[in-house]
Amino acid sequence: MARTVMGAVVSLDGYMADDSDGVGPLFDWLGNGDVSWSFEGSDDTVSTTQASADFTRNHYKGIACVIIGRRVFDLTNGWDGVPAAGEHVFVVTHEPPTDWEHAGTAPFTFVGSVEEGIKAGREYAGEDRIVDVSAGQIGGQALRLGLIDQVVVNLVPVVFGSGRPFWGTGPLSEPLMLDNPAQIVQGDRVTHLVYDVLKA
Repeated sequence: MARTVMGAVVSLDGYMADDSDGVGPLFDWLGNGDVSWSFEGSDDTVSTTQASADFTRNHYKGIACVIIGRRVFDLTNGWDGVPAAGEHVFVVTHEPPTDWEHAGTAPFTFVGSVEEGIKAGREYAGEDRIVDVSAGQIGGQALRLGLIDQVVVNLVPVVFGSGRPFWGTGPLSEPLMLDNPAQIVQGDRVTHLVYDVLKA
């Protein structure tokens, strides 16, 4: 079965953006190194340390599709119809857009629930590839439903105080348990951490 991974870049106090959706210095590490490279399938070049380049390229190799929520879709305009990673995007929303200029041509599918999105993503990815789930509300819901296999935390040493939470919001019937880090990689102004999700 496809591996379902939730991840994002996050502040020390657990936010992916501030209250106005600004990311501040969260992505500075993608431009502060001397190794130039591109994400798989992208023509955009970033510069990081060798450690961050190796981690990111290796860990995210094989992404088949991405699952996001309507908020990310609206903020990026669906990346103008071109997936930021992988080949296909599943957007979880109760109100699919009716006037998106890329509808019908972009590899985007709108689904009504997190469960439906994960199921569709796993079917699309097949046996050996990755379903990448955006952290925040969608990832948090998937994690609470037991649908996430692994969590990737790209931790940046900044404190926002408030903002868009990495883990989403909502009650927990009991604490969610993650294993000890399966991987820890230190870059410049970022620490990459990989956790397997402990399941009953």
